[in-house]
Amino acid sequence: MPPLLAIRDLSVAFSSRGAWIPVVRDVSLSIEAGEFAGLVGESGAGKSAAALAILGLLPENGKVLGGRVELDGRDLLSLSSAEMRRVRGGRVAMIFQEPMTALNPVFTVGFQISESVRAHQRLHGRSARREAERLLDLVAIPAASQRLDAYPHQLSGGQRQRVMIAMALAGNPDLLIADEPTTALDVTVQAQILELLEELRRQLNLAILLITHDLAVVAERCTRIAVMYAGQIVERASSKKIFKSPAHPYTRGLLAVVPRLGQRPKAAGLPTIPGQVADPRRLPSGCAFHPRCEAVLEACDRTEPALYRLGSDQTARCFLHLPDAQERETGQ
Repeated sequence: MPPLLAIRDLSVAFSSRGAWIPVVRDVSLSIEAGEFAGLVGESGAGKSAAALAILGLLPENGKVLGGRVELDGRDLLSLSSAEMRRVRGGRVAMIFQEPMTALNPVFTVGFQISESVRAHQRLHGRSARREAERLLDLVAIPAASQRLDAYPHQLSGGQRQRVMIAMALAGNPDLLIADEPTTALDVTVQAQILELLEELRRQLNLAILLITHDLAVVAERCTRIAVMYAGQIVERASSKKIFKSPAHPYTRGLLAVVPRLGQRPKAAGLPTIPGQVADPRRLPSGCAFHPRCEAVLEACDRTEPALYRLGSDQTARCFLHLPDAQERETGQ
């Protein structure tokens, strides 16, 4: 059986001053039905651009240069606009980082959820409102019947994010893409939203792709994690493998900067990854991470490493592990 979603060699570019700038470069990733997967990387790594390309939501100055996005073996990039509208919100739904900007401030949350229900379930009037109330109950908003008539500004940040999740569930999707869903929330509410997503995954057999810059967010929930840097996947592995034995220096750097309970900060302060994320308009030669890497080799600034398979559940784009690589990874 093919995976629910298979991204194969996806490349995306944005137009800037008459030139096309690559922001996603030959990304391959798969998600199984009912799986909780993570996509991690700093801001500017290309995570959100890849997610928007999956749903055909790239802005006018963006385009897919190549690759395939297969849902149950069907290439979404080949669908017409009408066919893609049926997939978007139906088979695949997305929730965004800041619900206050995603929700319309002049309409009640009940109206906005009912609008999604009408679009995807063909329900109208009282039936659509009852379904909207059921969805608010599903995402654990108290007094759901009363909250239907509330406006977004009358809800807390966590409640607004739950409303966004309810709207995403209106089409009974098989896959939910959650793009930085906890960034604007405090730590306690973050944990509640992640617990809610996990409960929905179990209850609805829902596959979830969680996009974040914070490895700590995916630590307990995701079964598999892909790490992205400068538009490329630099490491893929099971969650256990990522946290126990990360193979790429960038992954190790991300783990090093995660604060730990009881850890005393050094005199020099918290650890950081030196330098800045590579600018896609001026990517360095060879490995894009080599200007920031503390384990750089002579070949790193001359040749771009391939994505090598290191074991049954781990791949890494790094020359450090080339002698141990079992094979070059291709399109998986």
